[in-house]
Amino acid sequence: MVHKSRFQKNVKPFLICKDHTVSGEQYSLMKNQEFDLLVTSPVPSNLEKYYQSNAYISHTDAKKSLFDKVYQIVKRHTLKKKVMLLDSFVTEEKTVLDVGAGTGDFLQACKKNHWKVEGLEPSEKAREIAKSKNIILKKDLSFFKGQKFDVITLWHVLEHVENLETYTQSLKELLKENGRLLIAVPNYKSFDARYYAAFWAAFDVPRHLWHFSQKSIQKIFALVSLKVIGVLPMKFDAYYVSLLSEKYRNGKMNIIKSFWIGFQSNSKAKKTSEYSSLIYVLKST
Repeated sequence: MVHKSRFQKNVKPFLICKDHTVSGEQYSLMKNQEFDLLVTSPVPSNLEKYYQSNAYISHTDAKKSLFDKVYQIVKRHTLKKKVMLLDSFVTEEKTVLDVGAGTGDFLQACKKNHWKVEGLEPSEKAREIAKSKNIILKKDLSFFKGQKFDVITLWHVLEHVENLETYTQSLKELLKENGRLLIAVPNYKSFDARYYAAFWAAFDVPRHLWHFSQKSIQKIFALVSLKVIGVLPMKFDAYYVSLLSEKYRNGKMNIIKSFWIGFQSNSKAKKTSEYSSLIYVLKST
């Protein structure tokens, strides 16, 4: 990023984190108080290289390790839930754009439920895997200029977007007047985030450039006249993230401890609504 966005200005130190996936480098999380947003600093100029790891399983269909297998099992379950959420919206044409579509499994599930699907994915490797499933993905948003969609989805994608200000505006322009924008992101105010602190896997620096709270999402999208009309929990994330966080903190996975922290996080969130990850449903104001 050459020029600082409004979200990167007037920030104060919050936490030091390490890249546990690729480089082992340390990064600062800086807090923008106005937007209740954490910002990763610095952002590497060669950010794409930090995605080049077999450990980055959202770009693969890997099922080698225990962790891979858990990830794929949870993914299959959540796919059904996501499609059910889309089907709950009344739309004329059932058009969906999935941003950051990975290996295309979500769009494949939507297609089976009679949605007209489009998607984008920056990773060439992931696009090739999606192509083998008859899901053709574009490289970036510019390919959809002038189109309008009933639903646009970003499943754990917004935290990776470099140009957050212009990107949110582009999403608004691609949405039909009565369309829905679905944003799923980690929640740094969850119990598991506070418990693991610098070892919390969902910080995932430097790939995650932004770290959101409920206030963050409300305020950021208000800038482009989009309003949060619903917030839904992603309860499995507390267990999945805790499993990986335990590995980062202690050098090995501890299934029992991870389950206990995940369980506590979800239990406390019943009162606070601060689940490990949240799905935001937005529409035009």
